[in-house]
Amino acid sequence: MSHITQIAEASPKGTVESIQTELLKRICFLDYQPGDQLKEAELAAEFGVSRTPVRDAISRISHLGLVETRNGVGTVVVALTSAKIRHVYDMRLELASLIGAMSPRPITPTDCESGQDLLEEARALCESFDPKRYVEINHCLHELIANLIGNSILQSFWWQTYYQAASTWYRVGNQVGPDVALALVAELEDINTALKLGDMAAIGFIQRTHIGFGYQRIKTHLLSPDED
Repeated sequence: MSHITQIAEASPKGTVESIQTELLKRICFLDYQPGDQLKEAELAAEFGVSRTPVRDAISRISHLGLVETRNGVGTVVVALTSAKIRHVYDMRLELASLIGAMSPRPITPTDCESGQDLLEEARALCESFDPKRYVEINHCLHELIANLIGNSILQSFWWQTYYQAASTWYRVGNQVGPDVALALVAELEDINTALKLGDMAAIGFIQRTHIGFGYQRIKTHLLSPDED
C-alpha cells in the first residue's frame, strides 16, 4: 500500500488532509496537467465539503511550487521551471546523503520483504511497461526509504522534494519508456542488497547515486542545454 493510499485511508474523506493528499496524487501522476485549473467549487462538490477545506488544502501545497494563483484565472497547476527542477534535485542529492546518518531506524524482515516485492514488480514492468505503474512503484520505493528515516524533519523534507520531483519522473517515463524500468530494477537490486545487510548508510549512498542518474535522464530528455 502506498504512502498516498495510507494517508487517504487514515484521514476521513473530505478532511483537509485527505483533500491535500488526493490533489497531490493527481498532480504527481499528471491526472492534472500544467495549466489545468483547480476550481474550488467543483472540488468542494466532489469531496462533499464547503470551499474552506478545499482552499486550505490548496494553500498547503502551494509552497511546493506545483500550483499558483493567477489574477483573473484562479489556481492553476504549473510545471516546475528548469531552475526549480535543478534546485529540487540538488536538495534531494544532499538529503540522500543524510539518510544513514540521522537517526535511521533498524531494518526489519518486513522491510526486506517489501523491497523484494518491489523488485519483482519492477522486473515485471520491464516486460510490459506502463508509465503510471512506473511512478507508482517509484512511489512505493520512496515510501519504503522514507519509513526508514528516524529523523522527522529529514523525513518531512524527503517527502516534500519527492512530491516536487514525481511528475517530472512521469514525464520522463512517458518519453523514455522501458529503459527507465531497467534503471528501476538496477536501483532496487542495490537497495535489496543493502536491506539484507542492514546497512542504512549504503541505502543513502545508493539513493544519492540513482537520484543523480535520474537527474541526468531529466536533463537529457526534458531540459535543453541552455536550461541546465
